[in-house]
Amino acid sequence: MDINTVKEIKRPGSADEITQWRPGYAWLAGGTWLFSEPQVATDTLIDLDQLNWPAIEPSPAGIDIAATCRIAELYRYAEAADWPAMGLVCECCNAFLASFKIWNAATIGGNICMSLPAGPMISLTAAFDASYTLHPRDAQPREVPAVDFVTGNHINILQPGELLRSIHLPASALAKRYAFRHASLTHLGRSAVLIIGTQQSGGADLLLTITAATPRPIQLRFEHLPSAADLRRALDERIPADGYFHDVHGSASYKRHLTYHFTEEIRAELAGSEAAA
Repeated sequence: MDINTVKEIKRPGSADEITQWRPGYAWLAGGTWLFSEPQVATDTLIDLDQLNWPAIEPSPAGIDIAATCRIAELYRYAEAADWPAMGLVCECCNAFLASFKIWNAATIGGNICMSLPAGPMISLTAAFDASYTLHPRDAQPREVPAVDFVTGNHINILQPGELLRSIHLPASALAKRYAFRHASLTHLGRSAVLIIGTQQSGGADLLLTITAATPRPIQLRFEHLPSAADLRRALDERIPADGYFHDVHGSASYKRHLTYHFTEEIRAELAGSEAAA
């Protein structure tokens, strides 16, 4: 879409060159949402492509992913990587409502910063206990847990002009067992529910990350695998009946039902993995 309100495109060599932020500015990464509808409040785009951040940097501590990394780049890396939980990356990439053309343009950071309940990169990074590095315009960089970044539907903790620089996936999370459940009302449609369970290799713990069904990621941590009754009770305590997200992709009651169903499936699957181990 042509955005006829845009009068200028800045291409800085470093994000630090943008020292002052004003209404009308917008960071441009993949642009798959930015160019999809009118942006009447935007008159200046600041192109991040010229910054040439390395897309993916593995190390013994885990993996650092640039916010400008494309979905297709992350998927290709995950297919070849040997971390036990990298299959979860592919599962979350496949949960996108997107064609291959979008995969080659859309960025990890863009999906996170859109902060929609169904953002699969939000689901992925929260389940991996990731941390985000944020660069304010007038302060030192700060790190925040992925699970705390999104605060509601299309709402996050970014301050005006603040930039998501990178995402760190810790090695401890990449070595976990996992179980994945996802549902959509339509084939390749936006997620109604996306739930991930992870468990330490050889452990009896359980971390459940619930997304799409709720306005923001919700996590339940258990030191020991709970019973079905204890899991249901924990869900009711953590997510009240009116805490589920209602939209055209599924009613709140439908999403609540699937959350009960999928979390129990995940609990049983990881219990079986634990027994086999």
